[in-house]
Amino acid sequence: MNLPNKLTIFRVILIPFFVFFVLTPYFPEYGKYIAVAIFIIASLTDLLDGKIARKYNLVTNFGKFMDPLADKLLVCSALICLVSTGKLPAWIVIIIISREFIISGFRLIASDNGIVIAAGYWGKFKTTFQMLMVIVLILDIGTPFFDMLGLILTYVALALTIISLFDYLIRNKDVLKEQK
Repeated sequence: MNLPNKLTIFRVILIPFFVFFVLTPYFPEYGKYIAVAIFIIASLTDLLDGKIARKYNLVTNFGKFMDPLADKLLVCSALICLVSTGKLPAWIVIIIISREFIISGFRLIASDNGIVIAAGYWGKFKTTFQMLMVIVLILDIGTPFFDMLGLILTYVALALTIISLFDYLIRNKDVLKEQK
């Protein structure tokens, strides 16, 4: 169990605490700030574990499997919480989560063929904007500027979700051809 894998496990462990502070009524004044801090820490572990794994040649099969799963669990948990709190429409979350399922299925097909598919730039932009959107929507500062910023980030994240899906499928269309 190397450091990148420990960071991935730590990210998964943070998820229930994040959800608790987003949804609990026990900390009305500062719960959202704790939730955002946990979300930022978890998001930073995602960045850190990959950099460490590549720099020190600590890439493992466990990490290849768990890192993207931990990311999906974190972001999907946040999105579902935002639907639950009324800060994000369910249809947007359904599109975003559907994209994640489609890509996961596609990666399974590729791995069955011995192909490892790396994330593309569109996917990285998508993840960045989704994480920024989550932070702004949870903070819910309530000023016109932040309301507009939340709306813009939501629709940019949604657009990048769709663009990254098509980019991913087009770049890797040969994987499906091998399934005949």
